[in-house]
Amino acid sequence: MTDAGALNRRTFLASIAASGGALTLGFDLGSARANAATEITAWIVIAPDDQVTIRIAKSEMGQGVFTGLAMLVAEELACDWSKVRAELVAPHDNLARGRVYGDMSTGGSRSIRNSEATLREAGATAREMLIAAAAARWRVASAECRAQAGVVTHTASGRSVRYGAIAEDAARVPPPTQVALKDAKDWTLIGQPTRRLDAPDKVLGRTTYGIDVRLPGMLNAALIQCPVFKGTLKSVDDSKARGMPGVRKIVALKDAVAVVADTYWHAQRAASALTITWDDGHNGSVSSNSIADFVRSGLDAPNAGVGHKTGNVTDALARAATRIEAEYAVPFLAHATMEPQNCTAHVSSDLVEIWAPTQNGEASLAAAAQAAGVPTHNVVVHPLMIGGGFGRRGVVQDFVRYAVLIAKEVDAPVKTVWSREEDIRHDYYRPVAMARLTAGLDTTGTLAALQVRLSGNSILATLMPFGLANRVDLQFQEGFLEDMPYEVPHYLADYAMRNTHVPVGFWRCVNHTQNCFFRESFIDELAHAAGADPYRYRRNLIGAHKHADKLLGVLDAAAERAAWGTPLPAGIHRGIALNEAFGTFVAAVCEASVSASGEARMHRIVVALDPGTIVNPLSVETQVQSAVVYGLTATLYGEITIQNGRVEQGNFNDYRMLRMAEMPKVECVLAPSGGFCSGCGEQPVSVVAPALCNAIFAATGKRIRSLPLKNHDLRNA
Repeated sequence: MTDAGALNRRTFLASIAASGGALTLGFDLGSARANAATEITAWIVIAPDDQVTIRIAKSEMGQGVFTGLAMLVAEELACDWSKVRAELVAPHDNLARGRVYGDMSTGGSRSIRNSEATLREAGATAREMLIAAAAARWRVASAECRAQAGVVTHTASGRSVRYGAIAEDAARVPPPTQVALKDAKDWTLIGQPTRRLDAPDKVLGRTTYGIDVRLPGMLNAALIQCPVFKGTLKSVDDSKARGMPGVRKIVALKDAVAVVADTYWHAQRAASALTITWDDGHNGSVSSNSIADFVRSGLDAPNAGVGHKTGNVTDALARAATRIEAEYAVPFLAHATMEPQNCTAHVSSDLVEIWAPTQNGEASLAAAAQAAGVPTHNVVVHPLMIGGGFGRRGVVQDFVRYAVLIAKEVDAPVKTVWSREEDIRHDYYRPVAMARLTAGLDTTGTLAALQVRLSGNSILATLMPFGLANRVDLQFQEGFLEDMPYEVPHYLADYAMRNTHVPVGFWRCVNHTQNCFFRESFIDELAHAAGADPYRYRRNLIGAHKHADKLLGVLDAAAERAAWGTPLPAGIHRGIALNEAFGTFVAAVCEASVSASGEARMHRIVVALDPGTIVNPLSVETQVQSAVVYGLTATLYGEITIQNGRVEQGNFNDYRMLRMAEMPKVECVLAPSGGFCSGCGEQPVSVVAPALCNAIFAATGKRIRSLPLKNHDLRNA
């Protein structure tokens, strides 16, 4: 992106118009154009030297889709993978071309599963166009030709032609309306461990993240937001800051103040010199304790949104031989992305340009247009690689809105970077939640009845109220609905919505992160009460579940790899957990210890995963490792607390991350059952907490019913 800002803005607009909008900024389209590259379809560009450029309409934030999505296209295109490169699609390009690239939002482990059919068809379509062009050149039937490794060959005569030599002719071939996709048994790329296309540039420091953007004449902004959510700015005394070196402008907004300066260091120094008076509104006295009381009231509320109901729970509980009840709680959690929120914006009377690390480029475009008060077709979005997203940079586009509002006040590009404190204290957090689970066991210890009451802050009510069906938030009940892994004859799951002033949003694996902890911890309690082995108890509960083969597949795979039931070294104990999330099945066995001082330590975790079909096993394994880091950090330390309406944490000293020395050995067991491609990046997060906490019970006899573990005394009495 260092050269993008050198473009004359008018020349840039003219170039978009001339190319029909087919321009992706920030990634090296220049080389393809210099080689007279030809666009075969919107997804595929082929140069005379046979280099294939595949366009990626999703965001790359470390999860590997930049490579995985390209593999889907390349498999059907039958090109030479060593000559494949990828580039991100610009949202304004998608808009200009009638959204030919579809939905560009990236989250919910949807990139592969939602793109598989489209991208494979795109590759197959281009392949058939190339074959048709070669057949026409040789005046033979297309059926007599085949494509492989970037070459079309006439089978009978042995004549062949490279893709690069036939690309221009192929681009003029009408795309076929129907194409045949390869059978899975014929795949040569999908399913093979493949090195990531973006890794070399990242390792060598050539990748431009949002925080790295440099433009000619660019200024920098530091942002200070009202510390109480929904509060507003009353006044700001900037007399000290105005005369400080490098300061260009103080921008006062409705709920924030920004300092624009020559460098970020100048801006931050001046921001610390401001005297700001805030209006806290009605939330200045809210605390974590008051929020906990509010959420806990939902556990006894007479009204709740029913998510699932089977049989008669009330009668079954009354008849049960044994009745067990437990309450669980989890706190707000921040996303804590490595790269803090940032965006660079340049606003003029008729054009807005932004450089944004975004999970949803189209949402960024819309947010920029709204903030600047211009039509969407007057916005240009330069997509960038992302230094961590986890849901923070998707639906919520506050980092774009603030950047554009600030840039409107300055006649120059402005890069707004949030300090770590602003990033943590103004997140859209994983919701605070509580659960009460009540079970009835029969005389054999089998689960006969289960009642689940959830209470907490609804993400949908905060961000997408249109997603509520009769004010029932089914998303909050993930893991207790059709994706419940166990068969229970009498079962009721419902949810009492308790929304606070603290903003909540999508966090890696969303509500499965708390609900799997609630459910799998409780199932372990039931196994203990029944005197049963936790692994075998789960196997029996799966019963005739419609996905029994997949659930048993991952549960057995994890148990087998971990050698469940065999002796462990002294002081080491096992815990187990199972889940289905977004169509992916995952199980984990954890080996952990608790020291004499009460320190819990995960030594090893085996994660078995079935996402249907695996595109790139190498990316899946790294995502499992990443999920363990993320889930273990939250389990051990993650907690956002509120005092006087304000978030108390502000940096990694009080919102601690897992350290390298604490990292357990992670073993990933891939157990794909075939068919539908599901996601892999989020689901393993859900099983980390319950697997560890169940191991802690095995070690200490103490049940963990609230997180994080740092708040518990685990020392043996």
